[in-house]
Amino acid sequence: MTATLLDGGAVVTVDDEGTVWDPGWVLVDDDRIAQVGGGQAPAEVCRAADEVIEVSGCAVMPGMVNGHTHLFQTLFRGLADDKPLLDWLRDCIWPGATELDAEAAHAAATLGLIENLRGGATTVVDHQYIHADPMIDDAVCRAAAEVGTRFVLARGWADRNYHPPLTESADTVLRRIGPVAEAWHGAEDGRIRVGLAPLIPWGCSDGAMRATVAACRSWGGSTHLHCAETAIEVEMNLEERAVRHVYWLESLGVLGPDVQLAHAVWLDDGELDLVARRGASVVHCPVSNMYLGSGVARVRDMLDRGITVALATDGPGSNNRQDMFEACKAAVLLQKVNRLDATILQPEEVLAMACRNGAHLVDQGDDLGAVEPGRKADLVVVDLGSPFIAPVHRIPSALVYCATPRDVLHVMVDGHLLLRDRRLTRIDEEVALRRAEEAARRVFTRAGISTRLT
Repeated sequence: MTATLLDGGAVVTVDDEGTVWDPGWVLVDDDRIAQVGGGQAPAEVCRAADEVIEVSGCAVMPGMVNGHTHLFQTLFRGLADDKPLLDWLRDCIWPGATELDAEAAHAAATLGLIENLRGGATTVVDHQYIHADPMIDDAVCRAAAEVGTRFVLARGWADRNYHPPLTESADTVLRRIGPVAEAWHGAEDGRIRVGLAPLIPWGCSDGAMRATVAACRSWGGSTHLHCAETAIEVEMNLEERAVRHVYWLESLGVLGPDVQLAHAVWLDDGELDLVARRGASVVHCPVSNMYLGSGVARVRDMLDRGITVALATDGPGSNNRQDMFEACKAAVLLQKVNRLDATILQPEEVLAMACRNGAHLVDQGDDLGAVEPGRKADLVVVDLGSPFIAPVHRIPSALVYCATPRDVLHVMVDGHLLLRDRRLTRIDEEVALRRAEEAARRVFTRAGISTRLT
């Protein structure tokens, strides 16, 4: 590895004080941030760099964490528009996912990770619950290794009340996850991690929940699940178990700091207090919640209680993009219009959700999420010299309200430039696109789903 100096740009540190050095510089040594400062880089810093990359007119920010997506849905964009969640699952996701094989999953994951990388997400949490082919988990992790991004495989499961071809017993889940965790948890210099992901409360039995959470904790993985995404799902839990989702998790003894609650739209005050007390995290998916008409999460109330609220796109089947800049903007706007308060959420807070809180979500709060010495060199350089952005009066505002993936110039993960001058350095993007289109054609032809490709 060599030392790289990013010089002349505005450094949006997302540190505890929200420091912005404009202009500033960042020295990367090996896989870590060595030094950060404002003004002109000192002569000794310039001498220490093997390469100097001029980034004047740009913002240097931490890599964002996409805290909840489904990479297999990269093949499913736009196939189930204008449907509520349960109809969307029945009409599109289940028929297509049943025909997904490892080769198609690898193609979908590769393209989906490229999309994330181009959108400034250097870490991706993939709630991967399709196992029609038992080699899919390995194929998805292999795609992450090839792209070079930081990655959490949240290995999904449901053991009841779900589409039968996608249902597994707890014993089957634990038998299958063992080799995957052994092969991939901590692989690629720690960039890849493996956890378990109960799919939805109504699809998971009490015994399977306890068994899988205990197993996951044995190797240091996290538990990731959809929680209170829609009002009807909460009603389903009340009818069957007489408790709401978070109270159910507490009754099982599984709620804790290693539990990640995706969506969490329909939580009451007591549930919010309980999430805060147990230190569990929430993953907010604003665009997906609007796309499916699921509701508005109580983000301001969560933040005020000290709950870690990370940000995510959700899968391309319910978005239809994996664009973290879009998620940032939507998160702010959705809170404003829901509370009729233009001051309810600030751009700086949303950047912290996307970066610092995302780092905490994946249990790397000391390593990721801020541009500070000693942290991992996961960095994004955004070109601010665009007619869609300039003139820039306040840089955090420009990043949240104006920036899009087209403005991402460089992306670094672990000190490696994976995107340089808007060009991928490890993956042939044209090949990845072609493979994904071929995989989609093959999967949907087998599933009998009519698309433009078929």
